[in-house]
Amino acid sequence: MLTSKAKYALHALEILARERRDQPVLIEDLARRGNIPRKFLELILLDLKSLGILQSKRGRAGGYYLALPPEEISLGQVIRSMSGPIALVPCLSRTAYRRCTECQDEGSCGIRLVLKEVYDASIKILERTSLADMVTRHEEAANRRNDAPMYHI
Repeated sequence: MLTSKAKYALHALEILARERRDQPVLIEDLARRGNIPRKFLELILLDLKSLGILQSKRGRAGGYYLALPPEEISLGQVIRSMSGPIALVPCLSRTAYRRCTECQDEGSCGIRLVLKEVYDASIKILERTSLADMVTRHEEAANRRNDAPMYHI
């Protein structure tokens, strides 16, 4: 399951991706627009900045902005950096591999074999889906909803 930290990070990044890169957004505005608790958001933004995903500008016209184009930020990168390993079991993790304590043979473990398929499919999607793709999908869904015919009973 996606952690709150990762979900809030994605919300904040989506808001920033819609802005011009030379227009920093104040933490207060990000918190309000993303419906994110401000103190939690501050920690998330600092983490994203230390990873090189965000930049900040001090002063009157200050705030946060994307350090990279949205096309270069993968959802997998953000989720992994905010939540840790994406794998459902530790024996599949790329970054925190650990043999399952009860496992006698990873090669024939039914749980691992099934979850590896799930993991491979989800990683492929998360790594190839960029922040720009997420913004586009959001806009397309909103447009479809707004274009839906109104039925009156």
